[in-house]
Amino acid sequence: MTTELKHFINGEFIAHQSDRWIDVINPATEALLARIPEGSAQEASRAIDAAEAAQPAWEALPAVERGCWLRKLAAAVRQREAELTATIVAEGGKTHGLAQTEVRFTADYMEYMAEWARRYEGEILNSDRPDENILVFRKAIGVTTGILPWNFPFFLIARKAAPALVTGNTIVIKPSELTPLNAAIFAEIVQQVGLPKGVINIVYGYGPEIGQELASSPKVGLVSLTGSVGAGVATMQAAARNVTNVSLELGGKAPAIVMEDADIDLAVKAIVSSRVINSGQVCNCAERVYVQESIYDRFMSALTAAFKAVKFGDPAEQRDLDMGPLITAAALARVEKKVAEAIAAGANVVLGGKRAGNKGFFFEPTIITNVRQDMAIMREEIFGPVLPVMTFSTLDEAIALANDCEYGLTSSLYTQNLNTTLVALRKLKFGETYVNRENFEAMQGFHAGWRKSGIGGADGRHGLEEYLQTHVAYLQFSL
Repeated sequence: MTTELKHFINGEFIAHQSDRWIDVINPATEALLARIPEGSAQEASRAIDAAEAAQPAWEALPAVERGCWLRKLAAAVRQREAELTATIVAEGGKTHGLAQTEVRFTADYMEYMAEWARRYEGEILNSDRPDENILVFRKAIGVTTGILPWNFPFFLIARKAAPALVTGNTIVIKPSELTPLNAAIFAEIVQQVGLPKGVINIVYGYGPEIGQELASSPKVGLVSLTGSVGAGVATMQAAARNVTNVSLELGGKAPAIVMEDADIDLAVKAIVSSRVINSGQVCNCAERVYVQESIYDRFMSALTAAFKAVKFGDPAEQRDLDMGPLITAAALARVEKKVAEAIAAGANVVLGGKRAGNKGFFFEPTIITNVRQDMAIMREEIFGPVLPVMTFSTLDEAIALANDCEYGLTSSLYTQNLNTTLVALRKLKFGETYVNRENFEAMQGFHAGWRKSGIGGADGRHGLEEYLQTHVAYLQFSL
């Protein structure tokens, strides 16, 4: 019998009241894993009500006690590491090593955010009046909602819930309908540790139904979404009805600039790692490469050899893989179409370029050359293991090409010249730049994009402050 998940609302698993269900498919085998409820706006509203009812008591707890609850959740996650890893591998097609890293990083992230319980603070400002103090309080927003993607589904639970909880907010989470099974395990963990009811709620379903309710409810103070530009626009439109705060991490088209003085072996290793991670399905992946003309042949030789060495397959069957399948048949079709369009526009496929096998949603590691800046392959997010490569002559040209994009999430630079690095950092218009390393952010940094890559951000002190609002008090007294 197929497993059927239940919503998690107010600390209880709630049976689905409709006959509408969503199949969860293993992208490596195309086998049915489970079914989740196709939730309704009414169920999302019920979860919001539970979060609203729980929030005052949760905020009234000392912050350090809220941090202790995060540590309990982190410890319970570690206890179920093997189960969570296997689940993420099965539903997302992620390699075992990356899935295991995601589980461990999730626990680390909860513990890191717990440390902020004693560290986030208000201010005392000098007044222009002799008999007055000005106090700035940092307070919880109230009910928050988190709309999750499928590519890092478990970590994104922590990225949205941990800062919300430690600052006194409650949350309703909508997992992606493609990768919801890890969230079901997390709901069991929430119940197991005894977290107060209603502090974390999980509702399943499609974005146009559940996501819209989570963004448009007048009871919600902040909606945080990680997803496509289209989903971000729809979320902003829904949130605008009540002037609700939004925090959005959207698409990316990360450029990698390789200068002629770069360590080519290092650059190739980092770029390949940043391209095939999760089969290229990461917003901060290296999506396009600009290599200086004088080293083009050497770079391409090394890059092609490295791409040929990429191992892929069913990650549940092999643990030493570099990548698995794409997430859905539709995702596979989109990547096939983008490559075909590039070829039709005059691009050359150096390696790969087609589906691998006829079972599962696998696409070969692919390198494309003879591309132009105006081609869609250089301007639109690919979200697959496809890497277009283009040459440049000067640093200014490379920076202009890199910035010529509607996205602005991440970028990378490979050079051994400090002056080149500082010039590029001054001129690149992206939320993040990685110098001589792979594209992967730190939890104490700030993951935020420019332009259509999003609004607001996550991680570190700045990410924590997304979940706080100010209350200024003017205290006048008699001397």
